[in-house]
Amino acid sequence: MALVTSTEMFKKAYDGGYAVGAFNVNNMEIVQAIAEAANELKSPVILQASAGARKYASQAYLMKLVEAAVATTDVPIVMHLDHGADFDICKDCVDGGFTSVMIDCSSKPFEENVAESKKVADYAHDHGAVVEAELGTLSGVEDDVNVADDKAMYTDPDQVEEFVKRTGVDSLAIAIGTSHGAYKFKPGTNPKLRLDILEEVAKRLPGFPIVLHGSSSVPQEYVKIINEHGGALKDAIGIPEDQLREAARGAVCKINIDSDLRLGMTAGIREHFEAHPDHFDPRQYIGDGRKYVKEIVRHKIIDVLGSDNKA
Repeated sequence: MALVTSTEMFKKAYDGGYAVGAFNVNNMEIVQAIAEAANELKSPVILQASAGARKYASQAYLMKLVEAAVATTDVPIVMHLDHGADFDICKDCVDGGFTSVMIDCSSKPFEENVAESKKVADYAHDHGAVVEAELGTLSGVEDDVNVADDKAMYTDPDQVEEFVKRTGVDSLAIAIGTSHGAYKFKPGTNPKLRLDILEEVAKRLPGFPIVLHGSSSVPQEYVKIINEHGGALKDAIGIPEDQLREAARGAVCKINIDSDLRLGMTAGIREHFEAHPDHFDPRQYIGDGRKYVKEIVRHKIIDVLGSDNKA
């Protein structure tokens, strides 16, 4: 099966009341873990590369890793650019074989966001790719995305119809209380997604696929493992998974997951070295990290996204 766009994938997800996981990839082992879990569970999947991943692994290597995933699975796979900062980056990814790109001008004034998103959408559509844009601004830190809490802004439902109509984008990321990075909320707080905003957006854009960024849940079992074996992670909790599942039953067709995978990989490696301090073969310790990443992806597909057996 060749790489696909998300068009048909999102239509099925919207109609079926589930979401597709968009998992950030940085190296071979993460790609393998995601692809194996998705294939075993017969789930569609989105593999996405951030600016940091493209700098670390290079776009050429990432594309070949994703092509290998396509060649060794029987599920639909999208290759997506996460948080493209401008037209040139999005164009480079479309030209390089990505089937989907995100143009993120959410921090710019509305008219600038519209103009740049339309420019990307026009180019991508002419070259067989699809486009995600964003309205509203999430707080937090992830690679090149760094937004202070006081600069975060919920999506205004009154703007979504005009934005989608004028830009021609294929999906829209909205801000309803999620946050980039692992350190979202302090223990004892009660993080709550603004599902009322999601519901209002869905009314304004019936049948249109909505995206949630910053949706990792910060699995405490992996934080505990890391801290037990030499780490010093700050206390934090993530987005409650029951709220994400509720969003996935509605208009949300794509949920981004990154920090959870990093925590799983790190926990596996730290745990390995605690048990085997003399090991120096990366196939051994990174392999243990890969096992945890796969476990996380399986859990997300079954219990959060509801996308198992939907390929």
